[in-house]
Amino acid sequence: VLRCLGIPTRVITNFNSAHDSNINLSVDKYIDMSGKTLHLTEDSVWNFHVWNESWFTRRDLGSFYDGWQVLDATPQEKSKGIYQCGPASIRAIKEGDVNLDYDSPFVFAAVNADCVTWIRYSKKRKERIYSNTRKIGKCISTKAVGTNSRVDVTANYKYPEVKEFSFGIPYSQYKNSLMDDRKILVTAV
Repeated sequence: VLRCLGIPTRVITNFNSAHDSNINLSVDKYIDMSGKTLHLTEDSVWNFHVWNESWFTRRDLGSFYDGWQVLDATPQEKSKGIYQCGPASIRAIKEGDVNLDYDSPFVFAAVNADCVTWIRYSKKRKERIYSNTRKIGKCISTKAVGTNSRVDVTANYKYPEVKEFSFGIPYSQYKNSLMDDRKILVTAV
């Protein structure tokens, strides 16, 4: 419909698309002490999700946010009481401006959420045991004009992932050394 009105529009596919149901910008998984999955959240990761982008001038947000805007015709969460999503500025998503209106936090999480696993010891006590900051938002793509080729637009949505560094020691040994440092600090005080 937007193309019929002369508004540039294209289809976008996001692979490893996060569905962050509580808008905390992470996809949380909870397990008990035996490793059994606890169903405490509706967060999930979809193989892919598709939405549209349209080119708008954003007088409501300022010219910094002009350009491609996300419009999702198949939203899975209510926004302001109804099922809608967008128009969320791609520039806002890339810059992490999740306090803007028009579902920016939801779209940011879809392409850039952290996947976090928690051990839940009790209703009041949980511990993060794993975090993957690189899983979500892979090969964000659109179709090339005039061909059936894929155009990667991931760089429009997020900055390149930072490479991970290896410490050369097991995490448990590193964690124990932190505990030793804490004991020294307490003793010195």
